[in-house]
Order: sequence, then structure tokens, then C-alpha cells
Amino acid sequence: MSNKTLNLDDRLYDYFLSTSLREPEILRQLREETAEHEMAVMQIAPEQGQFMALLVQLMGATKTLEIGVFTGYSSLCVALALPPNGQIVACDISQEYTTLARRYWEAAGVADKIDLRIAPALETLDQLLANGQAESFDFAFIDADKGNYDGYYERSLQLIRPGGLIAIDNVLWSGRVADPNIQNGSTKALRALNEKLHEDERITLSMVPIADGLTLALKGK
Repeated sequence: MSNKTLNLDDRLYDYFLSTSLREPEILRQLREETAEHEMAVMQIAPEQGQFMALLVQLMGATKTLEIGVFTGYSSLCVALALPPNGQIVACDISQEYTTLARRYWEAAGVADKIDLRIAPALETLDQLLANGQAESFDFAFIDADKGNYDGYYERSLQLIRPGGLIAIDNVLWSGRVADPNIQNGSTKALRALNEKLHEDERITLSMVPIADGLTLALKGK
């Protein structure tokens, strides 16, 4: 995994951030605290968070879905971009990691926008569907265990509205998806999903080489 955009040397990456990134202080503090975490590599890049916030604003989204929270940087980016009546249903299995997320959501004044569900995400998504929430979400972000990405994608596709957007993280996987010598489970799952999405006529597709690769899948109307 990579928590900065691939294939930029340090000098160009620093310039890129200095002329593009508008990171609120609360996000900077969360990112810096997360950098000290033993699993800091799971943190998304700040430029990716800003890009996702822009997408949410462009769409006029009010109801979003997040699969994989970690310490809450991506959900905080989106929550800050949502209008006052906006809501995120956030799925994670870790009380430990999301304790840090909750602290920053509270400090940023957006905790009331985030409905955190601590349970296996597939169960939460199935519950949302069973509760009649199909086609009610505007945006979904998938950034969790790679082996279940296909299941997350299929359920998210049912949950978002026509014209809604799914963003899928780590699709370039630090370049490992392009190396045929790498055959571990996560890499193979990402390759399979990338190939599937390339042929999926239900969506309009763009794979963006930001951070560790972000696929955007726009659901057909």
C-alpha cells in the first residue's frame, strides 16, 4: 500500500502538495497522529481525501457510505464536505481504531453526521438492503479487506442511486497488480475486480492514478 501518489519523487510531491492541498487543521492533526500508528500505511493520502471531498461536493451528495474507517481520515474529509443534513454510514470491525476516529469527528463537530456500524461490513450492507435502503446513497467509498472487495462493490452498487458514484481504493496496490509474479490473495482479488469493472456495463469507469490508485464507478441511470 502507498499513502502518497505513486511515481512522484519527493521534490515534485512536496510541490504538488504545497500548491494543491488545502487541508484543514483538524485533518492535518489526525493524519499526523495516525502516522505514528503501527498500521499507518492504511491511511489514505491527503490529496486523495481532498479529491473525494470535491467529488462529494460536485455531486451534491447528502447520504454516503464508507466501508473501512481505520482512524477516520477519509470519513472526516467527506463529512466536512457534506451539507449540515448529510450522513455517512461508516462500516468497520475495530473498536480500537475507530476510537481515534470518533475523537476527531467530535472535535471537528461532525460526529452527528457519521453513523458508525461496528460489524462485518457485508452484514451491515445486507442489513441496509433488507431495510429498504437500496438506491438511497449518493456516494460509496470502499477501503477495507481486499478479499471482500467484490462483495462490497456489488452491494454498494445496489445501495447507491442511479447516477451515484463508487470510489474504490488501492486498485494499483503499489504496482503489485501489474506484476505476474505476485500471486497472494489480496493482489489476485484486486486484479480480478479491476478486470471485472473494465467489462462491467452497469457503470461508467475511470481508474485514477492518485495515491495507491482510485477507481471511480458511476452507476448508470
